[in-house]
Formats: sequence, C-alpha cells, structure tokens
Amino acid sequence: MDHQSTQQYECIVFGATGYTGRYTCEHIQSSLPTDFRWAVAGRSETKLQRLVADLKHLNPDRPPPAIETASLEKDNLVALANKTKVLITTVGPYHKYGEVVIEACATTGTHYLDVTGEIPWVYDMIQKYSSVARQTGAIIIPQNGVESAPSDLMAWSLVTHVRQALNVGVAELVQTTWELNAVPSGGTLATVLTLFDSYSLNHLAKTGNPWSMSPVQPSALQMRSRPLIERITGVRDIPDLGTLTDSLQGPSDTPIVHRSWGLHDKGKLYGSKFQFNAYQRIGNALYGFGIHLAMALGLLALAVPPVRWLLMLFVYQPGEGPSKEASKHDCIEWRAIAYADTSDPNDPRRAMCRMRFEGSMYALTGICVAEAAITIARDKTLAHQLGGGFLTPATLGAPYLDRLKKAGVKTEVRMMP
Repeated sequence: MDHQSTQQYECIVFGATGYTGRYTCEHIQSSLPTDFRWAVAGRSETKLQRLVADLKHLNPDRPPPAIETASLEKDNLVALANKTKVLITTVGPYHKYGEVVIEACATTGTHYLDVTGEIPWVYDMIQKYSSVARQTGAIIIPQNGVESAPSDLMAWSLVTHVRQALNVGVAELVQTTWELNAVPSGGTLATVLTLFDSYSLNHLAKTGNPWSMSPVQPSALQMRSRPLIERITGVRDIPDLGTLTDSLQGPSDTPIVHRSWGLHDKGKLYGSKFQFNAYQRIGNALYGFGIHLAMALGLLALAVPPVRWLLMLFVYQPGEGPSKEASKHDCIEWRAIAYADTSDPNDPRRAMCRMRFEGSMYALTGICVAEAAITIARDKTLAHQLGGGFLTPATLGAPYLDRLKKAGVKTEVRMMP
C-alpha cells in the first residue's frame, strides 16, 4: 500500500518545544483547519506536554495535537517519519543534527520541510539523498522559512506575471530588503558561528556560488559578474528601489532562487538570461560602502576560532531568542523589480513585487513552514508533478502563496509604467 495514504498524521513538528518550533505549532493551532491531523515531537515528553497545554489556550475548541517522543537516532526517526505525510524539523544547527532527519524522510518517502539557511549543508544533502528521494517520491524542501521562501516566491510571482503579461522571460530580478526591524535568535547565531567549524573555506566558497544548486547548467551570460565599481564598493543605484548594498540574506537565498529557475521547465519559464541579485536598501552610498566593508571584514574575523568563541559568550543560546514583547514591533518588507527580457534597451519593461509581514521573523518562519506543510498534504502543485526530490518553496506555487496571503503575508505584483 502507498506510504502516503496510510499515515496517522498529515504533519509532525519535530523540535516543537524549541524557539522556532513553538512559533510553528502556535500557527498550526491557531490558524490551520481544525481537521488537520498533526503531532508535536521531541526528546522530552514533559516539555511536549507543557507545550500542548499552552497551545490549548490559543484555540480551546481545537483538538490538541498528539505527542510523539523521538531522539536524533535513525531508527527513532524512521519510525516517526512513517507516521506522517509531512515532517517539519526545526532542530538545528542542521549541519550538526539535520542529516539523519533528511535520510529518514528520503528513504521512507515522507515529505520534508525545514527552516535552515545553511547552504553548504543543503548542497551536501542534495548530493547524498536526491536520487533516493526521487525514487521514493519524497518532496524535500529545505530553507522554507524566512530563508528562503519569501525571496523564492517573489521571484516566481514576478516571472509568472511577466510571462503572462508580455510572453517573455526575465533578464534580471533585483530584490532588496526594504525595511527590517528584528533581532536574530540564538539558533540563528549559533548556526552562523559553527558553520566555520564544520566546513573548509574552500567548501564554503564552492557552495556559496550563486548557481551551486541549479539542476541545469546556466549560460555564460547568466553567470555575468557585477560591475567592478559595485564589487569594490558594494553599492548599486536602482531608480525604482533607491541606493542598495550587500544583503545578509542574499548568499542563502540566491542559490535557492536559481535552483527554482532550473526546476521550472529547465529554465524556460524564467528565461535563458535570468539572474537573481539580492541587496538591502540604505540611505546613501557612503553608508552602503561601510556595510560592504564591515561584512567583508566580519567574514574574515569569523574564520578565526577565538573570535567565534568570544562571540558565543554574548549571543542568545540555541533554543532562546527575543521575547514576544520585545518582538511586537518587528516587521520586514522586501521589494523586487523584474526586468523583462525584451530586445529594446530603450523600453525597459519591468514588474514590481512587494511582500510585507508585521511581526517576528520567527513567527513568519513558523507561518511559512506550517502553510507549506498543509499545501503539500492537501494541494496539487508542481512539486507533486515533479514526483519528489530536493525541491524549492517556489515549486509549491500559487496554492502556497495564496495560503500565505491569508495568513497575513501581504503580497502585491504589478507591471511598472
């Protein structure tokens, strides 16, 4: 009998009592349909019981989730994966604790979601488990939180809009973090600091290539580098977006967006010249150069072990993060411009996308991964048509984006005059 037709649950949240896991559970409890069959999972039954009791207050009329205890051991996780259609894991850093979960899902044909931004680890997992996941039909979608669902869905939305309006692809898509008010959690900071302990600089450089995860070889034109002055200063001016500089999120999001390019009809939907570039908005060029320099020097500093050790003394610990009170004024907004691949340089046809969320970035991550789970469990998407393997948030397409909009992620797309 088909594995996906016999599960006890539609979704299990593994790592439910952690910082991001709790946000994920709270969104499921408060916002997903009451007939959605789900469970919380982790190592401590006592902590899980306390979580379920807390969740009850959010929606007293909803049946509580079931409780499943599981450790980070293969047999435990295989048994857990066999109970559900979709397994969400929020247990990080993923380069330390994530592989055994992916292996369990890939081998059992269980659909998988995580919220990592660890490009080197995702790259390695694709190399090791993509063929197994395709054979079993497991839809594996890493980086389905703030990294990299918003960027990936914005790119897909713009490409689709330009294709429908003009019947052409996109030559370049420029995205910027327009507004950001947030503080990272302990898990996020620990991940950044420990990546340098786990991977060589050569591997970090190789996997950090913008096209490292594309399933289709890009053309030489697509791999074009930024102008020399921009590479030196980090600053770019875009009439529709203002003065821009390097993005902290860009290195994580860009390989995922480019993977989506290759997964959608082998690049034909997005276009043969498509390139994604990510920035953040700043007030002036001098400030932008300062950020560019600080980021470059910061990366060099992180390569030194004593620096990482000192930084760990001053950050939130894994599983900790800003309180809800401290996060109540958080928000994020992205804006992006897609330049149509038209032959007339004097007629720069373009479309704009704006995506905004009012609230904690970790609440947004919980919304993204929870809504992706119900999309996989109940809808039909390109991800299902592709039959499994390592896919991207954009392969969940319109059904996923529609669910996110209903959950409070404001999104608009329009052609520019």
